[in-house]
Amino acid sequence: MTGVGTIVRYGLEEALRRKVFVVVLLLTAAFLGLYALANHYAFANLSGVAPPAGIDARTFAGAFIFGLAMFATLFLGVVLAVFLTLGVVRGDAERGLLQPLVVRPLGRSTLLLARFLGAVGVTAPYVLFVYFASMVITGLTGHWWPDRIVRPGIELAAAVALIAALSLLGSVFLTSTANGIAIFMVFGAGLVAGLLGTIGHALASHTLERAAKIAAYVVPVEALYQDALQGITANEHGLTKFVLELGPFGGAYTGGVGPRIWAAIYLCLIAVAAVVGFSRRDL
Repeated sequence: MTGVGTIVRYGLEEALRRKVFVVVLLLTAAFLGLYALANHYAFANLSGVAPPAGIDARTFAGAFIFGLAMFATLFLGVVLAVFLTLGVVRGDAERGLLQPLVVRPLGRSTLLLARFLGAVGVTAPYVLFVYFASMVITGLTGHWWPDRIVRPGIELAAAVALIAALSLLGSVFLTSTANGIAIFMVFGAGLVAGLLGTIGHALASHTLERAAKIAAYVVPVEALYQDALQGITANEHGLTKFVLELGPFGGAYTGGVGPRIWAAIYLCLIAVAAVVGFSRRDL
């Protein structure tokens, strides 16, 4: 475990040297400031809005704007996870930093585990902080709180952990630049697939819904995000819930235990693929 701790510390020091944390902190401060401003104006003007019959205006505004914050939280967490892991294997190998670490007594699987734990140890607290900070801003400003408080935040953190694992896997085979582009494209494709599924649900198109479900199994990051969205309005009903489920923020029509179980299995499959691929790679 001493070796694992050393590699974790090395990864964090490398991120500090490259000013990754500075960039993310500046983006986070800007986002939270703009989010607080948006909440102020959104709820200040709420009394003058006459929503259609059957729709709770405060619930709709609160869930929609907090759903937007959840998307931003996921995106910022993904940015941090990718920059912490995109050059772990091939990038460090090309710079001559990897070879001394994977001989003895560490080994390749230990290196991958340590870098994954280091990335998750940073991104998970970060995602939870932004998630709860956004929740408090919305709750205090608009007097609206999500139906599920803890679980959606954990699912967002788990989704970012999956991205970190995918980025580690990609670093075994791709250069840092190619890996970063690939991971962001995969992440974007998952979001688009989820949006198409929402459109298919609204239009009663079973083909689009089925395609979105298949995409969720290929990259379950979107499935965890959708389940998190479903959780914040889990107790809503009627027209308000139906409108929120139309997305893309504030609610979702998919979710449940299935995506969580598959995400855990998917993480194990990524780990096996990364270890096998790294073991067969010449440094």
